[in-house]
Amino acid sequence: MQADTVAKTDSWQETLALLLSGRSLRMLLLGFSSGLPILLVFSTLSVWLIKAGVQRDVVTFFSWAGIAYGFKFVWSPLIDRIPLPVLARRFGHRRAWLLVSQLCIMAALLFTAATDPATSLFWTAIGAVAIGFTSATQDIVIDAYRIESAPPRMQAFLSAAYVAGYRVAMLTAGAGSLWFAAWLGAETYDPDTWQTVYRVMAGFMLVGVLATLLSPEPGVGGDVATDKMVQLKLFLAFIAGVAGMIAMFNLLPDTPKDLAPFTRLFYNTARLFISLGAAGVVLFALARFRIVPAAEARKSYVEPFTDFIARYGKAAVVILALIGIYRIADIVMGAVANVFYLEMGFDLAQIATYSKFYGLVATIAGGFLGGILASRIGVMRGLFIGAVLAAASNLLFAYLATQDANVNLLIAVITADNLSAGFAVASFVAYLSALTSITFTATQYALFSSIMLLVPKALAGYSGSIVTATGYPGFFIITALLGLPVLILVYWAGKLAPIPDE
Repeated sequence: MQADTVAKTDSWQETLALLLSGRSLRMLLLGFSSGLPILLVFSTLSVWLIKAGVQRDVVTFFSWAGIAYGFKFVWSPLIDRIPLPVLARRFGHRRAWLLVSQLCIMAALLFTAATDPATSLFWTAIGAVAIGFTSATQDIVIDAYRIESAPPRMQAFLSAAYVAGYRVAMLTAGAGSLWFAAWLGAETYDPDTWQTVYRVMAGFMLVGVLATLLSPEPGVGGDVATDKMVQLKLFLAFIAGVAGMIAMFNLLPDTPKDLAPFTRLFYNTARLFISLGAAGVVLFALARFRIVPAAEARKSYVEPFTDFIARYGKAAVVILALIGIYRIADIVMGAVANVFYLEMGFDLAQIATYSKFYGLVATIAGGFLGGILASRIGVMRGLFIGAVLAAASNLLFAYLATQDANVNLLIAVITADNLSAGFAVASFVAYLSALTSITFTATQYALFSSIMLLVPKALAGYSGSIVTATGYPGFFIITALLGLPVLILVYWAGKLAPIPDE
């Protein structure tokens, strides 16, 4: 089992050697592959939609296209347990899944590039959902690969390298795409401009494909299902569970349009969890009537969760609550950031330069600082500092919203925000890695990262409505206050279940 520890390093020389190791450099490239699609679902897509004349409230609802990131644990057991035919023998279990997910992301980007939201918003939404699902699948595999390919003492550094690559990709998909769109003449809407941008971004996914081909297969991991009939039954059980979830979601009444934003959030969250429960009922019935082997169903869907509960006991509830809201402040704020910049009066070139380029440098610096400090002072301390910084930086946006458009102030606020975000993410990834058992790597980490995103992304879908109700200063203050419970949970989790060797 993966040691539940992220040990502190002994010297600065050892720290530098670990940062420059081959594992860290490979994770830098895989981080790029992971970070490229996400802005093409969220902020870059939001600019395309705004330019196409889509209303702001509808634009922020598009953040739900990434809801797959919140439900990765539903299909992560398949990635843990089922080797891909032919490819697994050629590339290995993890690398085969990684390669297929990357090629599927490219296909989803090209599909989206064939749509025009001004005339075919439905098909643009389908493409965005496809990007979200395939990107979430890639993330499942990369997270498992990272944890399985290096000892615990390296996880903080791999997290920092991952964040750096991730943010370089976000510069490419964010600032790069906006620069390119501006160069093509995007100030006046032309669907061909944005379609070209998305085709070029699909080409950049070849970086991830190359990294996969050059990376070795991890030498450790959980057991896979070797019987072909068992593999088929597990896959069909997953399809049946998804069908049950979709059917239940459609059977439940639609959200009343006259409800307040937070009431609608509660209603939709309950609707999602009831639908997820229906999927569980379907899987239980298939196992109960032996359509799916009960032992395999238990190993795939039950044991990863019972293993976590067994290791942490009552503290598991506090840990899961912490995971669920740790990134709520920056995710909710991020859903409306580009719209905020546009409505402040900044143009595409300025957003690309100041929001993305300066933000990249600050995030990479924050990520490596977070990774280094996690190895030097301990993960829980780094986690607490990251939570303070993430919440406090949103107050700077509240101040920015009260001022006239000022480039120097924008740069200062963006730099501080991204420095804190990089620090918090690197510390948090190291913490999640420490919680994960090597026996159920993909499933447990997918559960943690799904919980991490589910509530924040659901709330982010209402960010446009909240801005309409409160104005930008009030919105940013609210997002900062959302960070206060995080500090309490970090302290509580540190007392109940400290990471060993802190």
